[in-house]
Amino acid sequence: MKLDSIKVDFTPHTVGEHAAEAESLGYDGFWLAETKHDVFVGLGQAAARTKDIELGTAIAVAFARNPMSTATLANDLQLLSRGRFHLGLGSQVEPHITKRFAMPWSKPAARMREFVLAIRAIWHSWETGDRLAFRGEFYRHTLMTPFFNPGPNEFGNPKIYLAGVGELMTEVAGEVADGFLCHSFTTDRYLREVTVPALERGRAKAGKSLDGFEVSGPSFVATTEDEVADVKRQIAFYGSTPAYRKVLDLHGWSALHEELHTMSRRQLWAEMSALIDDEVLYAFALVGTPQEVAAKLGERADVITRVTTTPSVLSARRSG
Repeated sequence: MKLDSIKVDFTPHTVGEHAAEAESLGYDGFWLAETKHDVFVGLGQAAARTKDIELGTAIAVAFARNPMSTATLANDLQLLSRGRFHLGLGSQVEPHITKRFAMPWSKPAARMREFVLAIRAIWHSWETGDRLAFRGEFYRHTLMTPFFNPGPNEFGNPKIYLAGVGELMTEVAGEVADGFLCHSFTTDRYLREVTVPALERGRAKAGKSLDGFEVSGPSFVATTEDEVADVKRQIAFYGSTPAYRKVLDLHGWSALHEELHTMSRRQLWAEMSALIDDEVLYAFALVGTPQEVAAKLGERADVITRVTTTPSVLSARRSG
């Protein structure tokens, strides 16, 4: 199992230091989440400060971009990192796409499938010189002249990872991607009963199995009281979002979602975490000493191939 580090709160000035530190600690991968700053700019800095660690976006918002611009960014980062870049994409939710990015939203799973296929068609055109002739329901790419063609990437094309929660998006990931990024708002039961079967269905559509397909597991980890409090806040936030309620529904916690959603509409963010009891906490998070958390991670090695951890858990896992 590969052990990764992820930064959510970073700036272009500090991200290089974070990446270098992760590499020195022995992490296998360093990923950036797109929140306040651009993940591609950040990973450009990370590539310059590191030599061996894998670098990835977890996630870049696909529907805020188009396949051509994303293909170009990913191609350039693959060159800068000398073959260490992974393109992790996610859809975000409709209000962010339409109200924050002013971009279209429809049929997110089908759109994401086409987005990935369009990127692969663009890379194929650059690699082979074949005519670019991608025509889909959502995207059309039919123009590529030598002036705009960077040619084949000497390090090969980046791997593409998709993030998802729902079964449709998860199936798409299994069909067209190289790996899957589980949302942190995931339980072990949801992972085994919903996520993995959906990935298998997607792989079957592509005539493949899960062999060689990377699955990055849930990443809520708490080894201190402060981390437990922070994780409870995150669980409450995600639990209030209608797009993620299906995870709570599986456990019979639909009423919890309704209450959290009502409180979020009233802007009662600080009070929401009080609704997350230990049963919910332990379903979503790996909680305990670094050694206990490391052991729990090992129990998931049959279904996940990489996971995001804290430095203390990393040390315990490496020594164990």
